Amino acid sequence: MTLQLYYFPTLNGQKVTIALEEMGLPYAVRLVNILAGEQDQPSFRRVNPNGRIPALVDPDAGGGPVTVFESGAILQYLGRKSGRFYPAAEQTRAQVDSWLCWQMANLGPMSGQVNWFARAARKPGRDPAETSLPLHRFRKETARLFGVLDAHLQARDYLCGDYSIADMCVWTWIDKYPDNGGGLDRHPSIGAWHQRIAVRPAVQRALQVGLDLVGRDSRRRADG
Repeated sequence: MTLQLYYFPTLNGQKVTIALEEMGLPYAVRLVNILAGEQDQPSFRRVNPNGRIPALVDPDAGGGPVTVFESGAILQYLGRKSGRFYPAAEQTRAQVDSWLCWQMANLGPMSGQVNWFARAARKPGRDPAETSLPLHRFRKETARLFGVLDAHLQARDYLCGDYSIADMCVWTWIDKYPDNGGGLDRHPSIGAWHQRIAVRPAVQRALQVGLDLVGRDSRRRADG
């Protein structure tokens, strides 16, 4: 049976469509329009009690249907299910898991805070004192994280040897916010890695999924 992906084209949502396209797994997308508050509907909260996208339901898993939320956990599940992009050797799998957690616990939250406070600082009437100190703190930490990533990629094409779910997990945050760490011109190893992944056909298909879905949803709402 077809996997059911609850989705909106956020960076975390895009990780999962990249994995699904790369792995060649059949899936159907159920758009959860977070701009319209659909993540708070009871029907979605039964899938993800945290009320965030993405979430995944596998109705055909051995032993009964499986529901997974949190993008990193979904990537791990899909890697186990497909047997692809998630190495079986524990030594390498541990490294993949480490970079997954690095993105989820470090790069994602720090980059997200940079962009939230940067937008807040530009709002008319906002007191600069409310945003300057936290923005400085999050920018400094994000720049440090870019430095960690760039140094790691100097000697390798991908994060953990071969292309893996770790690369999919980190890539969307670099793709969306390439300047958060001071610009990719200052991080040539990240820039080369980013381009290496950006040209993959499955990645391009995955990004198009979101554009098509949101476009159709916008037209549907406009038609009433």
